[in-house]
Amino acid sequence: MQDRVRSVGILGIGSCVPDNIRTNKDLEKMVDTSDEWIIARTGIKERRIADEKTATSDLATVAAKRALEDAGVAAEEIDLIIVATVTPDMFFPSTACIVQSNIGAKNAAAFDLGAGCSGYLYGLTVAKQFIATGMHDKILVIGAEKLSTIIDWEDRNTSVLFGDGAGATVVGPTEDGMGILATSIGADGDGGKHLYMPAGGSRVPSSISSIEQKLHYLKMDGSEVFKFAVRIMSKASLKVLKDSGYGVEDIDYLVPHQANIRIINSAVKKLKLNKDKIHVNLDKYANTSAASVPIALDEAVKQGKIKKNDVVVMVGFGAGLTWGSCVIKWNK
Repeated sequence: MQDRVRSVGILGIGSCVPDNIRTNKDLEKMVDTSDEWIIARTGIKERRIADEKTATSDLATVAAKRALEDAGVAAEEIDLIIVATVTPDMFFPSTACIVQSNIGAKNAAAFDLGAGCSGYLYGLTVAKQFIATGMHDKILVIGAEKLSTIIDWEDRNTSVLFGDGAGATVVGPTEDGMGILATSIGADGDGGKHLYMPAGGSRVPSSISSIEQKLHYLKMDGSEVFKFAVRIMSKASLKVLKDSGYGVEDIDYLVPHQANIRIINSAVKKLKLNKDKIHVNLDKYANTSAASVPIALDEAVKQGKIKKNDVVVMVGFGAGLTWGSCVIKWNK
């Protein structure tokens, strides 16, 4: 342990999405919907769907290896693996332990974290504390989902919204004044009833009845989640900016959770941000839950939109209901 609190930053980043593309036109053949309706309501044009042989851990493993390569860090150097997911391979062992085995991170502790679409930002917050105090040096924070396994493809309200993918970051010490300047996380458990999966846990164990009633699929009150998201995205962004000592005018880039273009546009309007400062890729990948923010961040970095010393805000919301936000002075 160290007495001094260390600065913490992202040392490497990587992502993985399945090759298979399911377009809105494809969905027209599966459910009563239309390409025009989906685009107008959500901004989504297509999503990636993993094949039957691919599990959440497989997507996470590829993303993790790419992040390690980007950071120039060996798997043996990783002290901890955090996988944020609502679609683990199985209840136990954790998906993080499976990833640990897959990449050969034999010196790492590992656990899963469940905070819905806010999961990656929750994980980043946890990692920051371990590294700032000197308890750990290098941590893999991964958001990974195979949401296609918990979607009722006959439900026109939810089937159009989600896709599969994974994003990973290597988090570690960085130079003073750089990296993660502030994070903020929160929850409103009273809203849990608006976004949930009823069966499969201890309250409603798996049974023939639960399967017949389609209780193993995601259930969502879209109107309530939408209202919550519109309110919390700007509020969480302003909170973490205040904590970091920055203002909206200092933002170089905003990486929001990729759920719905109308939610993103509402947050941008409330924050009075130029749309050129927002990275949006939900038209290609839809909502990948905990993987959404790190996939978008990886894409923005690889495209050269985010550069060293840029002030970057990441913000998201999810099941729980939860929210998370982060301000980073980009250190790579």
